[in-house]
Amino acid sequence: MIDEIQVRDVALIKEASLSPSRGLTVLTGETGAGKTALVSAVKLLVGERADSSSVREGAQAAEVRGRLFPARSSSEDLVVARKVSADGRSRATLNGAMASVSELSRTIGPLVELCGQHEYQALLKPAEHGRILDAWADITNQEAAAFRDAFATAREAASNLAELRSQASASNAQLEEARFTLQQIEAVNPQGGEYEEVRDWLARSEHAEVLARNSHGAAEALSGDGGALDALNAAIALIDDAARADEELAPFASSLRETCFVIEDVARDMASYCDAIDFDGESLAAAQERMGALMGLQRSFGPTMEAVFERWDAAAALVSLVDDADDRIAQAEKALADAEDALDKAARAYNKAREKAAPLFESEVNTVLGRLEMGTASLVCTVTPLPRESWSTSGAASVAFAFKPGSSMQPRPLTRIASGGEISRVMLAVKVALGAKDGTETLIFDEVDAGVGGSAANALASVLAELAESHQVIVITHLAQVAVLADTHYTVTKTSGDTPETLLREVEGRDRVAEVARLLSGTATETSLAHARELLGSRV
Repeated sequence: MIDEIQVRDVALIKEASLSPSRGLTVLTGETGAGKTALVSAVKLLVGERADSSSVREGAQAAEVRGRLFPARSSSEDLVVARKVSADGRSRATLNGAMASVSELSRTIGPLVELCGQHEYQALLKPAEHGRILDAWADITNQEAAAFRDAFATAREAASNLAELRSQASASNAQLEEARFTLQQIEAVNPQGGEYEEVRDWLARSEHAEVLARNSHGAAEALSGDGGALDALNAAIALIDDAARADEELAPFASSLRETCFVIEDVARDMASYCDAIDFDGESLAAAQERMGALMGLQRSFGPTMEAVFERWDAAAALVSLVDDADDRIAQAEKALADAEDALDKAARAYNKAREKAAPLFESEVNTVLGRLEMGTASLVCTVTPLPRESWSTSGAASVAFAFKPGSSMQPRPLTRIASGGEISRVMLAVKVALGAKDGTETLIFDEVDAGVGGSAANALASVLAELAESHQVIVITHLAQVAVLADTHYTVTKTSGDTPETLLREVEGRDRVAEVARLLSGTATETSLAHARELLGSRV
């Protein structure tokens, strides 16, 4: 949910800050004061594209900053900023790091929903209707998950079968090339790591005489008569004798003794290395011949032995596939048939769950619509099975919401028949029905009170307050009945003069009473003030 939003140079707003409550927050003000500019600011945060028209006249850039706390996850708070310059360029950051508009849409968008006339309306997107119904009926983690798993399995089985058929239809030229490759490589039959092993052995064998002579010479120079060890031992004896007169010389003798140990080890290793050299002309010739065969494979199928092995595997797979094509394709066809059977079963269960939930969901939403005094208007939820080729991860049926303005009228898509206010109130009813099952944490309503008055206004206020028990709700309203139920109340005013400016201010106490009185009668009279105090009751 939103903790704070700071706005600078957006539309007529020079600078403003909004800290909505966790429950119901209202924004009130005269028509044209600039309330919708705050909605424009939120659009920037949730990743909507913007241009220079959102920048306040005379300013270099519009800037919006926000801090949000995802209440329904373990994530830490999110700090987001969006800046749109006067030349239309946009920059965004998320938790201090540069971010794209699509990143804002993915990260912030799901947390905040703007319920205006035609903006950010999941209700107007048919693809979202199934998700809404599934969430309400708790189908998502049961039948829906089983269907998605079965759908993924069937899609993978179909892909495997198509690949096998494609490979089985390889041209004669491809098959002949694979058989030739297989024959050439198998004739040599290289082993993993063999090339490196033969290469290293040859390097030693081809220089065996030099290696033997030099290792033997090194051992003699270190430990033979008159070698390094004899010289060191003589030096140690001289230093030990001198140390009897000056003890400071003793450490030097100790250091030389340690050096002797190292030299003895090296001399012994050199002697062992020399003894291990076994020059065998026949073995050398065989190794050279083997190296020639391996290098020939690299030239033909390389350039490396890894590439040779890859060509070997690919050729063997193609030849084996063609030779066993009928059996493999038959197995793949059976796997696909089994997967389709399982998918069909999962689809029927999924559709049945949706068909069962649809009228119940419809009834619950329409109960709320009745509370909103929308006459005989109602929401219609239909579940229509789709042909197999139209199935997707969203399901095997089309879930659609339609709106009936009256009981005698035909249901039509919401976008084609409902007014902005009707759409907002239907969305409100849907959100109330969803309650805590809705994944969106913050709802911002604009125009939800369009055309509402009298007892319907009281009903609307009551429903909004109920929704605020499970969501953070921000409402732009002209109704005193809504305003008095708010936990936090802001007023939006516009200054006069050549450069008008929109101001945002939280009101409490007498200021709030005066604003409610203005909403009631257009001005703060004694009568309207008394009525405002009565409506606010213990809230002031």
